[in-house]
Amino acid sequence: MIYSMTGFGRSEYADENCKITVEIKSVNHRYCDISVKLPRIISRFEPEIRKCIKKYAERGKIDVYISYSLLSSTGSSVKYGKDVAYQYISHMRDMADEFGITNDISVSTVGRFPDVFTVDESYDVDDEQYSLIERVIDEAGTAFKLSRQKEGENLASDIVKKTAELERLTHQIEELMPHIIEEYKTKLTEKVSSLLETADIDESRIVQEATIYADRVAVDEEMVRLASHIKAVRDIVQEGGAVGRKLDFIVQEMNREANTTLSKSDTLSVTDIGIDMKTCIEKIREQVQNIE
Repeated sequence: MIYSMTGFGRSEYADENCKITVEIKSVNHRYCDISVKLPRIISRFEPEIRKCIKKYAERGKIDVYISYSLLSSTGSSVKYGKDVAYQYISHMRDMADEFGITNDISVSTVGRFPDVFTVDESYDVDDEQYSLIERVIDEAGTAFKLSRQKEGENLASDIVKKTAELERLTHQIEELMPHIIEEYKTKLTEKVSSLLETADIDESRIVQEATIYADRVAVDEEMVRLASHIKAVRDIVQEGGAVGRKLDFIVQEMNREANTTLSKSDTLSVTDIGIDMKTCIEKIREQVQNIE
């Protein structure tokens, strides 16, 4: 089973003491890049949270949002920065004297200045409370992994379908090649006969030229390797796991064979099929970019 790198999971818990919400979402990324946003009071558990998230994904840009609110007594207290307030007032008095302006200092004005009043969150989250948070993370992680699994199944189905189309195109080229060689031989014979104005031509030389041409445009090896790559893609998809990088490498090799086929082609029919092959491979590559 393969997994998409795109997914979303959410879970929520609430009782008479607290409310916990966890959201996990991810998009494509070359590596496993986890970004965690959580309240300061549980920030010390960030390493454990990251470790927990890695159980559900091996690759992708993963954003984790956790909110933790205490519904009972918060343990918070407001502190008055007396020294800070004194400095604000002193400087404002100096300003009034220096510029000759009215001193309209009020308590409400000074109270809004930074660090005059601060909230001290004296409570802390212990290991037992964190175990509850981790349970919610696991629930969100399970939903997150399930969404990636469903998307992965769709990707796998589409990739297998597109490999069937690519296989059909390779068979078309294999069927065309003998006819192309025969057509070249016929045209060459007609051209030589026309130039010499005689039907008495050296058949062995025609065969020799046709053989040289066949060797130059032959794509047998490319088609064999493409068939091998197609089988490898199907086997890897069937195998499952974190196979995105492996599939990406094989698709690059597919594209290499298609490019070689096009470079050898000097007939419109093969060129058209080669372009269709490259288009099909590019569609496979786009889907592979989404796989973990």
